[in-house]
This record gives sequence, structure tokens and C-alpha cells, in this order.
Amino acid sequence: MTTFPAGRTLRLGTRSSPMALAQATAVSELLRKEHPDLQVELVPVTTEGDRWHGDLSRLGGKGLFVKQIDAMLQRGDVDLAVHCMKDVPGDTPMPEGLVFAAYLPRDDVRDVLVFPEGSGSQTLDDLPAGAVVATSAVRRKAQVNRVRPDLTVVRVRGAVGTRLDKLDGRKPTDTTPDAMILATSGLERLGLSHRGRQVFAVDDLLPAVGAGVLGLECRHDDPATAALLSRLNHGKTMTEVTAERVMLHELRGHCNSPIAGLCTTDPDGRLSLRGMVFSPDGSTSVHAHLRAEPTNDPALLGTRVAAELLQQGAAEIIAAIPH
Repeated sequence: MTTFPAGRTLRLGTRSSPMALAQATAVSELLRKEHPDLQVELVPVTTEGDRWHGDLSRLGGKGLFVKQIDAMLQRGDVDLAVHCMKDVPGDTPMPEGLVFAAYLPRDDVRDVLVFPEGSGSQTLDDLPAGAVVATSAVRRKAQVNRVRPDLTVVRVRGAVGTRLDKLDGRKPTDTTPDAMILATSGLERLGLSHRGRQVFAVDDLLPAVGAGVLGLECRHDDPATAALLSRLNHGKTMTEVTAERVMLHELRGHCNSPIAGLCTTDPDGRLSLRGMVFSPDGSTSVHAHLRAEPTNDPALLGTRVAAELLQQGAAEIIAAIPH
């Protein structure tokens, strides 16, 4: 069995945002519990995606958040990267020489509606026609537009704290939003759960593929680090994320494609995967929900759900969206 060398420092590459640093610190603590003498050095980097405040699709999408750190990992500048799996592109292969050695147990996948401080509003139904809702995700925009086409849904970028400042009016924008949709897990990691009002059921707002999951990535030729990380792997999460990401890969969606997917494990142990593809305004959508074959193969389930979505016209919806 490969062991981690005594005295070696594990360099952990992470984005420099407060959210990413909180996640990296949590991973460091988990690793030290497994290996009490381990030295972990955080190596923060401000990625191109963090520096760019315009539409991410113009620079290549959410993959910008992981691309630079992956390159550092490939060069050997760091030994480990922590990625939010919802930010890892599904339409491109893994970077050469890299592997996800572990997935942490999944956090809450649900999205939550947040209002400005002092607002008495509690739910989406409380917003009047024409109200402005801000979100970072085309997936959320499409699903909100399905049920409330009378709302104006705008894109918002930046760290969660910065977004909340915009919502509360501390950082005025051209269109100060009346409400904002964020990830429940993100608020929890930052100790801001009290800001959430309406938590959306997954039946109302299906989450992103990989939502709530942190993936731990290392080099394939570093078995000592891979063995250490594997001790943190949560098998159930790994299986469910595999099904979701195979579905995403088969759909060949891009960063502007409103695609949602969630795999769960039923009480009998059988995997169940829901997938949806939307037009940007939510007016057109396709939906598939299948249980795994008796073999419970997550990759096969992801392939089957993608095939069902494609049969219903998912490829045409995706092809019609500029990117």
C-alpha cells in the first residue's frame, strides 16, 4: 500500500475567493485528521474567470475557474486541487495526467432565494411582475422563467459576499436586483445560511450537474497523494456524480446550455437520475427520469438518460443557443 512520505508538504491549489479558501481549509483539516503530521500549504490563485467580470461565455465559460489550477497541477506547482464539480466542464476530456481521486460527501444541492436585508418578502410569489432576480446560472434563469415569465432575470458575477453587497445596495449596479438565487451549500460554507428565505425543492429548481460536490484532483503519477485523498472518498457521491457527468458529456452541452441533472440513490440502493435541458428563456424543455438497470452501473444510467433527452430534441435546443 502506498503511503504519504513523512515530512512532505502537500501543496493545495485553490481559487483565492473566500468560498474557495473556506473549502480548501476544510479539506486541509480533513486530510490532517487522516494524517496528523501532514503539512498542507494553500496555494491561492486568482484565475482568469475571477478577474473577468463580464459574461463568462465570452472567455470560454465556467471552465476558466479550473483551467489555470489544472495547469499548475500538471506542471507540478501544486499537488492537489479542490474543485466544485458543477464548475468542471462536461464537454471536454479530463486534462492529461490528472484524475479525481476523491469526492467529498455531497452537501445540500438545493438553490435558495435571497432578498435584500430588511425586506419582508419570503418567496418568489411575493415578487411583483417586472421584478429583477439575479443569478449566475443560465440553468436557474430558464427554470425561473418557466414559472414566472413576468420576472426579469439578470446575470450576476463575483464572490457570494460581493453579490450580497449588490443585493443589499452597498454596491449599486445599473440594475439593483429585487432578489437573488444562490446555492444553499455556498451560503452554509460561508456561515450565511440566515440570509436564505425560500429554499427551492429540486422538483421546482433542478440543480446543476455536480451541485454540492467537491472533487479532489491530483496527478495520476502521484500515487502517494492519490492514496491519501482516496481515504476521504465518499462512494455514494462518487457513483451519483459519475452518472450525472456521463449524462452531461453525452449531451455535449456548452457553458451557455441550461442543463440540469441530479442522481440520487433510492431506498433499495438503485440509482435514479433526472435530467433536463432548457432553452434560455425556459419556454422549451425536455425531461427524462430513469432508474438504473439491475447492474446499477452509473455510466450506463447517464448514457440512457442522455439518449432519452436527445431523442426528445435536446441536441436541437443546445444547437440553437449561441456560445
